[in-house]
Amino acid sequence: MAALESGTGAGGLALPAAVLGLLSAVAAEQPVLACVDDVDLLDDDSREVLSFVARRVSGERVALLFTAREGERAPEGVPAPEGARRVPGARVRASGGLEGLSRRTLGGRGEAPARTLGGLEGVPAQTLAGLDAAAVRELATDLAPGKVAEDLLAALDQIAHGNPLALAELIGALTPDQLAGVAAPPVTLPKGGRLWREHAGRLAALPAQAQRLLLLIAADPGLDLPTLIRAARPSCALTVLEPAERAGVLHSTGDRYDFRDPAMRGVVYYGASLLRRRSAHRLLASLLEAGTQADESQRLRRAWHRACALDGPAASLADDLAAAALDARPAHTHPEPYLALERAAELTDPHDPAKAERLAAAARYAWVAGRPQMARSLLARLRNLTAPDELRAHVQLLHGSLELLGGETGSAREELLAAATWLLESHRMLGVRALVRAADASYRAGDNRAFIAIARQAAALRRPDEPVPTQLMFEYLAGMASTFSGSHQEAAAPLRRVVELAGSVRDPAVLVWACVASMLLGEDATAHRLSARAIEAARARGAASAMPQLLEYMIYPEIWMGRYAAVATTAAQGLRLAQETGQLNTAAQHLAWLAITAAVEGDQETCRVRADAAIGLADAHDLGIAGAIGNWALAYLDLAAGRPADAANRLRAERRNSNHVVIRVMATPHFIEACARTGDHEAAGAALRVLERWVGSTRSPDLRALVSRCRALLAGPGESEELFREALDLHGQGVYEFEAARTRLLYGSALRRDRRPGAARTHLHSALETFERYGARLWTEQARTELRASGDPVRPALDATTGQLTAQQLQIARMVAEGATNKEVAEQLFLSRRTVEHHLRNIFSRLGIRSRVELVRLMS
Repeated sequence: MAALESGTGAGGLALPAAVLGLLSAVAAEQPVLACVDDVDLLDDDSREVLSFVARRVSGERVALLFTAREGERAPEGVPAPEGARRVPGARVRASGGLEGLSRRTLGGRGEAPARTLGGLEGVPAQTLAGLDAAAVRELATDLAPGKVAEDLLAALDQIAHGNPLALAELIGALTPDQLAGVAAPPVTLPKGGRLWREHAGRLAALPAQAQRLLLLIAADPGLDLPTLIRAARPSCALTVLEPAERAGVLHSTGDRYDFRDPAMRGVVYYGASLLRRRSAHRLLASLLEAGTQADESQRLRRAWHRACALDGPAASLADDLAAAALDARPAHTHPEPYLALERAAELTDPHDPAKAERLAAAARYAWVAGRPQMARSLLARLRNLTAPDELRAHVQLLHGSLELLGGETGSAREELLAAATWLLESHRMLGVRALVRAADASYRAGDNRAFIAIARQAAALRRPDEPVPTQLMFEYLAGMASTFSGSHQEAAAPLRRVVELAGSVRDPAVLVWACVASMLLGEDATAHRLSARAIEAARARGAASAMPQLLEYMIYPEIWMGRYAAVATTAAQGLRLAQETGQLNTAAQHLAWLAITAAVEGDQETCRVRADAAIGLADAHDLGIAGAIGNWALAYLDLAAGRPADAANRLRAERRNSNHVVIRVMATPHFIEACARTGDHEAAGAALRVLERWVGSTRSPDLRALVSRCRALLAGPGESEELFREALDLHGQGVYEFEAARTRLLYGSALRRDRRPGAARTHLHSALETFERYGARLWTEQARTELRASGDPVRPALDATTGQLTAQQLQIARMVAEGATNKEVAEQLFLSRRTVEHHLRNIFSRLGIRSRVELVRLMS
């Protein structure tokens, strides 16, 4: 007791034992959690006491949680857990016997090997992971005066890297224009903020020579070690940078150095005086010139450093930098071309037309790189500059493209049509592309008349000597217009021509239209292959902005082929990328497709959450297609849950209020089934006639199988059996396994009602097996109900512990292992909390574990 009262001990175990005894006494009454921040800053005696106690509380209801900054006491070369986003400079140690401590607090995936950190020997340690996307969004909602756009939030998190304090300071410093999306997002932490001051203080404690080399590293992220060694002469760069490594400012990655905290780069660079920054750029330019005299791959880097150093006449520097940026490969350069073109524009005389051209080019490159807010801010700077009409048309094309994927579709169509009017005379291929994008805006809105009008306008412009990409675009417009007019036989020829021409096209934006043509021809495998080609081409070009839309078109054939696990993965990736790049219209479609996958799984609550979110975005942005998919998902859910009247009413209303032909056709088999089961044979027959006209223009056995199934549902008792058998024969020639199971369910049900239970059970068992493999809970229950009605003693459900985790279960398991709560998983994946809990129970059962702690250890 004396040791506790004085806080000191005369050496030995008196004080450590007293602290342990106090905690044990309190724990006898109630569980105890003791938290100690900045344990590395404590005196040696205090750390010895904490180490003693931490090693001896495992049998008590006591948990100790320590935090320490990685710095001079931290060992080097200890990586963060795989998949975790590190909050640099932070590490936690945990000890004790309290199960259920939030692993979100601890971050990471399981315990790191015991290390010496802050003097605490033998206590398990973990690197603290940064906030995930859902937590970042939640924090922004709490702190910002209004909604922070997803693309702006993504830009902020590139600086903060999940650090909540960094995010709070960045959000607090946003200007109204930045919040509105018309000014460029921040590039570094706000000067004067707590984190800036802390980082600046750590830098100031380093030797001057180390600070000089850190500025070089900050000025060129691609700086390799040989160049750095030449910059440090006569000193040794490795020796000079040792204090920065010991302080936790820097770490080595291969043949390069990088900052442990990405935010430190901005503090080093923007904290230096303009004179020091220019000197650093001048030195880098000279080193690159001397080291890579014949290396054209370094041309942009050299031109960038010379321009930043103002090492020559401004006009000459601007010309060299702009030329190098336009010749560079966007995916593998420093700096990114849009930054180089922006700098070139800044060095260009305001009265020189090249200034506007360079700003416009910078905006285009920023959009391609997935930086829509930067693109908008660059376009805004063009308003006060004199520019020729042709350039204005290019700017309008970009404006319309931005609006098409993130704004209101009617506005996008008008801008794109105006751009096409100018560009068709000066840059024909771009003009035709503007027309196709205007038609795409009509397609997304479900305005078939506008699409057909644009196609007619395009047809009058055709020439016999068009290059292949332009030919493909004209054929695409012609084929789609015929499809929307209901002339499917007439549409087949131009659509097949589109697919033929795609073989010699590499532009991902053009390949996507060939994917649509293949789908309308019923050639799903070809559509999937073309969409995969488009995605690979976009990746090779560094076209980040194209990825969400390209993934969207990959989903269509996956839906037809019943690859619902692939759809869920593709749509989740597309949704994340669409949100990060400010493409709300594309995000709405991915949400709607995720609602479809939830309907297939029979997850009613999640389906409604996702569909409602997609429909809300559709209503706000005039997106007929997203709304149509969302309503189809809800109708699909009704049908699976045994509510055919609700499904029929929902699809009937959708057909009245929306004119989106593609989704209407995709949903037609469900509409016919719902109408047939509720006795509305007139509506079902009219829909079937439309479906027959389209399917008759294709060569797909799977689509013909669906037509035969629909005919069977509307046929009399003596005719339906033959049609069901015909449908199953056609399914056997195709790949629609899930739809084949649905045909067997309907056929088995018809046989059971016809008092042929033995024949019915064969088909019902086959359907049940498929539904169980797909995890389609509601369809599984329908099959079981029919089997019970046929007199079959229904066998138990498949053992949940067999097999591997599904794609969605694996995604949830990883998120939980990285520290996400059920609420955060639900928000990020657009699931209900109840669904997350259901998946977690199945995950625990399949993996043979009982707690999140065990999951963390297993996933690590």
